[in-house]
Amino acid sequence: MELGLYTFADVSPQPGPGAIGPHERLRNLIEEVELADQVGLDVFGLGEHHRPDYAASAPVVALAAAAERSKRIKLTSAVTVLSSDDPVRVFQQFATLDLLSGGRAEIMAGRGSFIESFPLFGYNLEDYDELFAEKLDLLLAIRDSVKVTWSGNLRAPINDRGVYPRPFQDRLPVWIAIGGTPQSAARAGALGLPLALAIIGGEPARFAPLFDLYREAARRAGSDPAGLATSINVHGFIAETTEQAADDFYGPQAEVMNRIGRERGWGPTSRAHFDQSRGPNGALFVGSPEQVAEKIVAQHRIFNNDRFLLQMAIGAMPHAKIMKAIELYGTKVAPIVRKETAKSTPAVEAPVA
Repeated sequence: MELGLYTFADVSPQPGPGAIGPHERLRNLIEEVELADQVGLDVFGLGEHHRPDYAASAPVVALAAAAERSKRIKLTSAVTVLSSDDPVRVFQQFATLDLLSGGRAEIMAGRGSFIESFPLFGYNLEDYDELFAEKLDLLLAIRDSVKVTWSGNLRAPINDRGVYPRPFQDRLPVWIAIGGTPQSAARAGALGLPLALAIIGGEPARFAPLFDLYREAARRAGSDPAGLATSINVHGFIAETTEQAADDFYGPQAEVMNRIGRERGWGPTSRAHFDQSRGPNGALFVGSPEQVAEKIVAQHRIFNNDRFLLQMAIGAMPHAKIMKAIELYGTKVAPIVRKETAKSTPAVEAPVA
């Protein structure tokens, strides 16, 4: 099973003592990717957002910088908001990243859990679903053929035009990222694309039927479900002790979740809820290396996932603590997880599509 990290490159929404600005955050980000590579993690993902509390509105630019400071780690968006972007430019940018990195680029495409990019780039939210379906169709057409002839309802047609440069890899990996919508899981399966499922709340085991739906849709579409890669993407943090990990992570994570919750009408979180969520059946992977490794292995038995991505850099987390957590993830958590999951059914070498 591949193990990795993802982040949105959080910055402090308001200036003040201890605030982290975009310049500092992006420089720190490159150091995080470099360390993740050095300690043997497999994947690093960077999410696209267009808000004052995140610095990564152009993830592929930051990933290109990280490519020059790393050697083997895969570099992916987490996610590319494909609905409000142009598939031609998305492909060109990630093909360029792939060339710079020697074949380590991936696209994780999603509809977007935030909506700021739609009015920013002139798209109608009423077309939310159709935009993603149409643009994904075009992106896959570009990936699979140098010259493209394509037409749709929401974008101008393309008539036998080449899209360059082509990537280093024969086939640029494209994942579908979802947040729990059954229709999205079924679409990914029908298209035979790898699926990444974000689980940031509730009981993870309750999301397992989505992977069943995904694999059944793949089977009905003529794809072998055993050949399709899956990932779970979660929140968590690692420190030398469970108590330290919980104390370090709670404040920044709660501040972010409460800020977003006020926008979306969620109730406020609390330390009691946080502590419950980091228990054996909760969605948070917070604790000592041994505890986090044990939970990753337990979830693997439920999902049989081929990849696990952990979002640790949430809110105003001190850079030194993030770096220490990455070190522990690679040197202590990963060896335990790899040993234990190697005893189970072999996973797919992700990605395969």
